Amino acid sequence: MKKHNFSAGPCILPQSVLKKASEAVVNFDGLDLSLIEISHRSKQFVAVMERAQELALAHLGLQNKGYKALFLQGGASMEFLMVAYNLLEQKAGYLDTGTWSNKAIKEAKLFGDIDVVASSKEHNYNQIPKGYKVPSGLDYFHLTSNNTIFGTQMNEFPEVDCPLVCDMSSDIFSRVLDFSKFDLIYAGAQKNMGPAGTTLVVVKEDILGKVSRVIPSMLDYKVHISKDSMFNTPAVFPVYVSMLTLEWLKDQGGVAAIEKVNKEKAALLYNEIDRNPLFKGFVANKEDRSMMNATFTLENESLKETFDAMCTAAGINGLNGHRSVGGYRASMYNALPLESVQVLVDAMQALEKKA
Repeated sequence: MKKHNFSAGPCILPQSVLKKASEAVVNFDGLDLSLIEISHRSKQFVAVMERAQELALAHLGLQNKGYKALFLQGGASMEFLMVAYNLLEQKAGYLDTGTWSNKAIKEAKLFGDIDVVASSKEHNYNQIPKGYKVPSGLDYFHLTSNNTIFGTQMNEFPEVDCPLVCDMSSDIFSRVLDFSKFDLIYAGAQKNMGPAGTTLVVVKEDILGKVSRVIPSMLDYKVHISKDSMFNTPAVFPVYVSMLTLEWLKDQGGVAAIEKVNKEKAALLYNEIDRNPLFKGFVANKEDRSMMNATFTLENESLKETFDAMCTAAGINGLNGHRSVGGYRASMYNALPLESVQVLVDAMQALEKKA
């Protein structure tokens, strides 16, 4: 029986997607050839790439609004570099809300002046900064919408007079937002969309081509747009699985429908964390809690061995928290069923009765 997979990434994927993907590895599109051995320029794979791009823009409501969807390589970590390479001329602003935003800041500082407008680092990133003011005249302002390690999520986004850039790696396609507020969105596939190996970048074309530096071709968004994500050989299998997942999301009713399920899953677990005296949530403010990654600890660490054994017996996988936080982290991405969250809650309640 399939285990209840709370892994933070690579993520859980829908069973129907895994089945189709496995079939394609053996025989893709009736070609009697594997997906991973045909040309990426064949009409069959070009159709996959085009469909994946089309679905990404459709789910975000950004069709015919001047945006392009790209499937690139290097993960979100490469985007930390590419964003600055393509957009930073003089000064950019960053909101520091976790490990990944901190890494993005480090890379951007290689290219120009960086203003860390606000940070929750001194609180070990257990909250989202509030009350900050974004200065005017920046080349762009960078946010991380969801912080996988610490379990925080942004629910309000600032008004700015510059391009707004957002790393949505761990909550892409999980909730309804006005995505047209963002000029560039990037997301590693392996947190909520597909296997590791490809990164979705959705960029408004009119923000590009404004820096004076020469950009290497492989790092130039305009080059990748001109080549339809095929400047170099794309990661064919991750792109295909991402396309299947986006098709699956469409069949579920789209982002609005999956958001309702995600809210239900998050409420079920957080209600138990708040109710059960054996557990404590890591995030300081409830309004900053992530729907995707719930972080919590045991009040009594002597119960850890017992609880871990109970989780293993229940078929729960990937629950350990990141080393910088400790405790537990339940990642509840789109494909995780509500039933899996209930199994975890049952284990927490069983521990309470046992203790």
